[in-house]
Amino acid sequence: MEHILELKDLKTWYHTEDGIAKAVDGVSFVLSSNRILGIIGESGCGKSVTALSVMRLVPMPPGYFAGGDILWKGRSIVKASEAEMRRIRGNEIAMIFQEPMSSLNPVYTCGDQIMEQILNHRDVSKAEARRQAIDLMNMVGIADPVNRIASYPHELSGGMRQRVMIAMALSCGPELLIADEPTTALDVTVQAQILELIGKLRADRGMSVMLITHDFGVVAELCEEVVVMYASRIVENGTVRHIFENPLHPYTQGLLKSIPRLGAHQERLNVIEGNVPSATRLPEGCRFAGRCPIADARCRQEQPPLVTWEEGHRAACWKI
Repeated sequence: MEHILELKDLKTWYHTEDGIAKAVDGVSFVLSSNRILGIIGESGCGKSVTALSVMRLVPMPPGYFAGGDILWKGRSIVKASEAEMRRIRGNEIAMIFQEPMSSLNPVYTCGDQIMEQILNHRDVSKAEARRQAIDLMNMVGIADPVNRIASYPHELSGGMRQRVMIAMALSCGPELLIADEPTTALDVTVQAQILELIGKLRADRGMSVMLITHDFGVVAELCEEVVVMYASRIVENGTVRHIFENPLHPYTQGLLKSIPRLGAHQERLNVIEGNVPSATRLPEGCRFAGRCPIADARCRQEQPPLVTWEEGHRAACWKI
């Protein structure tokens, strides 16, 4: 399969009052065309900064690329000009953010905001942009789009606002859709609808999806490949089957054991003790060693490399 996106030892760091925050520190993975990749991990592990790096939306300063590269269809995004990135954003790579109300402009109608995206990237008339916006709203499941196109964001429910964001993201037919926890603020019924919509749109359009989440249930339902991140690095990477049937890293094992299961006779859920280390004070060895039940002296002193154990399955652990 053709790799459309490749991260090579990417390092996205920030200058802070406490020192250098290594938000993404040596991340490497590939995403093939027409595939759904899930990036999972606790809050603060670097998932969203990885996505913002791909979109070149990291504020610089205080952020900066400290090393590595991002290749989009073989071209470096890190070295691309701002003019080239404006062409790529929305047109070839689009992003759905976690909270629609922080992304949608409250003083413009939803239709105007979808139309703006179309007019910025397509040589069409305003009337044609309006027609396309109505078609997009209908495609993502917004009822009565002819009237809803004049609605303001506050007049829609959370699920409908997220659908507007998806319509905006798809307006120019991107080849890659990045979804940053698109269902976090929604109730479970609407979550299922949004995930089903993303899966259907991917199947219909043949695009790739990078889905950022902290929910293994979402990964199991929608994704084909998984990247597990911890403290700014990848600790495990493989297909959904690899990760669920044979998790190699103690962190992945801990995450899977913490999932509630029907019929499980236990008083408490399994928990991973401790907290993720600060990005400004990362340990020298394995970054999970302070919370790992099987860590030894070597784990605390040497950082394990990300090693391929079988085709398509990589893990970084000295104890495998």
